[in-house]
Amino acid sequence: MSSRERILGRVRRALADVPRDDAPYERAVARDYLREHGERTVAETVELLAENLADYRAIVHRTTPRELPSLIMRLLAERGPRYVLVPPGLPPEWLSAADPTLVHDRAVSTPRELDEVESVVTGCALAIAETGTIVLDGSPDQGRRRITLVPDHHICVVRVPGQVVSSVPQALERLDPARPLTWISGPSATSDIELDRVEGVHGPRTLEVVLLEDRPAD
Repeated sequence: MSSRERILGRVRRALADVPRDDAPYERAVARDYLREHGERTVAETVELLAENLADYRAIVHRTTPRELPSLIMRLLAERGPRYVLVPPGLPPEWLSAADPTLVHDRAVSTPRELDEVESVVTGCALAIAETGTIVLDGSPDQGRRRITLVPDHHICVVRVPGQVVSSVPQALERLDPARPLTWISGPSATSDIELDRVEGVHGPRTLEVVLLEDRPAD
């Protein structure tokens, strides 16, 4: 038996209980699974997001629009980067108090040039509470995928509650599948057969998520 025949055989067995009619796959397969696990208020959903982000070893901060520039300045000062990478559509006021040299995302930037940048600041498309995941889709405030994979330190701003959803199914309903989606659950990490954890192998070693309250400061 060839590899092709084995694969097709597994497909046939997996579809054995699917009705044999002309209904499209989307209607033939039941989609009655839960869209979210439990009922939560908006505040509870945000709390769950913060809890799961921290569980994945992301560093979580909460702030308001007025306090955001000073918070980002402090986070960068603690790291001491010489250069900070910024996507083209990042709101300029977010970095209005920052001191490091800002490097703009450019298509012509080489891997060596990107490797010299220690930190990157972006927005996000969505954040998923149940999985502690932030999703980037390449929008102007997020830039190309590579700018969040090469620098060692990523600061990601999540607008709360507008960009927070409870579950993956809810996120998929709001995301454009034609865009370059990057799903991030905590800092980059892997482990070997002895379960020794190593961070920073294929992305930032440090992920800081700023939950930006969608309200003016008191």
